[in-house]
Order: sequence, then C-alpha cells, then structure tokens
Amino acid sequence: MRIVGAFFRIVLAMLMTDEGVGLYQMAYPVYSLLLAVSTAGIPTAISKLVAENLAHGNYCGAYRIFQTALILLGLSGLIISVLLYQSAEYFAEVIFLDSRAYLPLISISPAIFFVTVMSAYRGFFQGQQQMLPTALSQIIEQLGRVIIGLFLVIYLLPKGLEYAAAAASFGAAAGALCGLLALIFIWWRQRKKYMLKLKRQGKKNVHSFTRIMREILRIAVPITLGSLVMPLISIVDLAVVPLRLRAAGFLGNRATALYGQLAGMASPIIHIPTIITVALAISLVPAVSEALALRKYSLLRQRAYQAIRMTLILAIPSAIGLYLLAEPICVLLYQNAEAGAVLAVMALGVVFLTLYQTTSAVLQGLGHAMIPVTNLFWGAVVKTGFTWILTAWPELNVRGAALATVLGFGTAALLNVYQLQKITDLHLAAVETIAKPLCAAGVMGIIVIYLYNTLEPTLLSLGITAANQITTLLSVLVGAAVYFVSLMFLGGLYKSDLLLLPKIGAILVRIAERFHLIRG
Repeated sequence: MRIVGAFFRIVLAMLMTDEGVGLYQMAYPVYSLLLAVSTAGIPTAISKLVAENLAHGNYCGAYRIFQTALILLGLSGLIISVLLYQSAEYFAEVIFLDSRAYLPLISISPAIFFVTVMSAYRGFFQGQQQMLPTALSQIIEQLGRVIIGLFLVIYLLPKGLEYAAAAASFGAAAGALCGLLALIFIWWRQRKKYMLKLKRQGKKNVHSFTRIMREILRIAVPITLGSLVMPLISIVDLAVVPLRLRAAGFLGNRATALYGQLAGMASPIIHIPTIITVALAISLVPAVSEALALRKYSLLRQRAYQAIRMTLILAIPSAIGLYLLAEPICVLLYQNAEAGAVLAVMALGVVFLTLYQTTSAVLQGLGHAMIPVTNLFWGAVVKTGFTWILTAWPELNVRGAALATVLGFGTAALLNVYQLQKITDLHLAAVETIAKPLCAAGVMGIIVIYLYNTLEPTLLSLGITAANQITTLLSVLVGAAVYFVSLMFLGGLYKSDLLLLPKIGAILVRIAERFHLIRG
C-alpha cells in the first residue's frame, strides 16, 4: 500500500509541480483531523475488546462489540463528512488564505464516511488476529485511489491546479469506497462460519449496547486524542511554516513550493519505513491484550521486546540510507534536487517515528492509552516551538521545520520507552537493539557512498537522469543486502527472526545456515 501511495505522490509531483502538491496537501490536514475525530481510536478499541472476548471463547460478545461499533462509526462518519463539506469554504478562505483549497476539501469529504465504516470491519478482523482482510482492503483502497485519482488529475489538469488537486483528493473517497466493498465481501464469505461458532457457544455473555459503547469510548477516546495530535501538528505546520518562511524572506508561490517539499515530498518518503511498524502496531494491540487477559506476563514482555528490536533493526538503516542518499532519491522520485536537503534532515526522525508507533501500540494493548497521548503532546509542544524559531532563520528556512519534527518525535518516543520500561519492567538490551544495527548500518553507509560516487560518473554517458536513476536504485539494493549480511556477521539476527517471515523465512534460514551467518 505504501509503495502504491509513494508512486501516486511521485506522479502527482511530476504532473502538478511542487506548488500543485502543496495545494493538494492543504486538504489533508483537515481531512486527517476530522477522520481522527470520527475513527482514530475505535478500531484499536474494537480489536482489543474482541481479542479479550475471543480469548475466553465469547463469540457472541465479540460480535455484539462489532455491531455497536458499526452503528457508532457509521453515524459519526456521516455527520463529520457533512460538516467538512459545509465548512470547506471557511477553511479555504479564512484558515488557509487560499480559495483554491475549496475544491480539494469538498472532494475529499465523502471519504470520511467510507473510512469510518471500513474501520469497524478492520477492527473486528484484527481482534480475531486476522490481518489479511485489512491488508487486502488497504491495497484495493490504494489502487482505487491511485487509478481513479490519476485519471481525473490528467483529465482536469488543463482547467487549473485547483481542479487537479481536487481530482487527486476525490481519489481518496473513491478508493475508500472500493476498500469498504472489499471488506463487506470478505465478511459475507466468513459470516456463516463465524455464526456457527456463535450458535455453538453455551452461555451467552453479552453486555448492553450502552455498556459496550462506554467500553469502546473508554479505550478509544485517549487513542483518538493521541491521533488528533498528528493532524493538529500538520495544521500547525500549514499555518506556521509558510508564515515563518515569509518572515525569512520567502514570499507567495515560493513559500508554498517550500511547504510542498516538506509536506508533500520529504514527509511521505519518511513514512515509507513505517510500513513495518504500522503492521506491528496493528498486530500488537490484540496480541498484547490477549497475553494480558490470560495473565501470561512473560509472553507479553517477549512480544513487546521483539517488536521494539525489530523496529530498530529496520529503522536505523532506513534513517542512515535516507540521509546519505537524500538528494539522489528526491531527484529519482520527484526530479527535485532541492527537496533532498529537507529529506536529509527529516531522515533522522525515522527512528523516533517508528519507535513511537511500536511503543504506543504496546501501551495501548496494556490499557495505558493515555500515556502515548501525553507524550505526543509534549513532543508536539517541542516541535511547534522549534518550528516557530528555526523556520524563520533564512539559512535554515524549511529545513528548520524538518529539524523541529525530528526533535518532536524524539521527545515523544523516548518518553514512551521510559514509561513502558517502568510499567512492564522490560529490559532492552542496548547491544542487541542499538549497537549491532548501528554498526551494520555504518558498514552499509560506507559501501553505499563508495558505490554511488564510483558508479555515477561511469554512467554519465547514458545521460545525467539515467545515471542518477540507475546508480540510486543499485545503491539502495546493494545497501540493503550489505546491511543484513553485516548484521548476520555481527550476530544481530537470529533464526527465530527470519522464521517470522511467511513463506520465505525458512528459505532464508537454510541459506544463512549454509554460509554460517545465523545463530539459533
């Protein structure tokens, strides 16, 4: 889904330029904020409550939770979609000070209803620890968004950037409808089997609609508050970054273009490594809730430690790779070398962003959903303060906003880790989780820089663009291979780590054992 989404952003940047991407990006903070209000914590609450019920064989109770959530989400999604549609003109002219944002806002408003209903189905499946329905619906949603969105962008671009941005925004609504229909179909296929288990259940332990709603909201409200922080940060950036760029001497379209580099180019790349941590977070909440419900505390600590370790094993090389190849990657994806300076600064935040996501999921599974909210709030305070100060420095400009993002996520992530260790008595082995991945990433970095600097000049006969594309792609692929081989040599990967990978895990273990690269 992330790969398809990245492709969408790349093509949009090619078609609409950084100004068009900045205009398109204006609709998303408002959309994300309102979507967080209507859905954010509820899927997590559903998955936690369903997992707890199923751990005790209560299929009837789990199904009642799903029904209650479906009604709650359907109503909230409908109301908020209508509110966004009605207030789009106010947001565009008063908040954004750009009337061109009106069309993207009204185009994206129907997506909220479809996504909220879809999240009820996803939470129900995730509570059963079935991740495939969520994955399939996300892929179908993203494909629908990209295919329909790009078709409309190409069709409407001659009318102006605001029409193209509106077309791209409408793609989100069309994709969400496709994803919802996919989930309804999957549930229709599974419903008979689930209802058979429900009928075979002996004692029916079902709570009232009101009590279930209270339980859902008790868990969901803190998570929703936490989810509101991210869209609020985006809205603060939308208001503060262009304003402070003007204070630094960048006016009009130039300020919008720089904001587009930050929010529409660098930020989506930074979120690509969260492919794994988002998946871990979705899986962790029901898994930790199940272990807690069954009082298996050693299993709980094992799952939490394994998730954090795998997060850092993937995040550390991602951050270093993005830092070293920031400019070539931006040229490859957007034909915009200037955005590389912003990406290089934001790359350092990959570790903190992914670590925050994983630790938040563990804390939510433990029933401490307010802790990540509080920590992210303090992170947002740090980020906003530094954004205001650093973005106005002419020599830093938009890179100051990027650095403020890193500092904000660093604050939130480190506070999360501290609280999690305090609650669970979880011990994180620094050598295994930080030192070995860092050493392997250092080896990777040396090889990548040498390869890029050596290979690019030899390929210039193919043209500057082709030379950069080939060299960057090869550097990324070779760097990934070097990192994992180096990590194996250092004893940073175990047989059990590779076996977690479906299908290919056993094959990788046999290859690693043949070359004596893996431990037990």
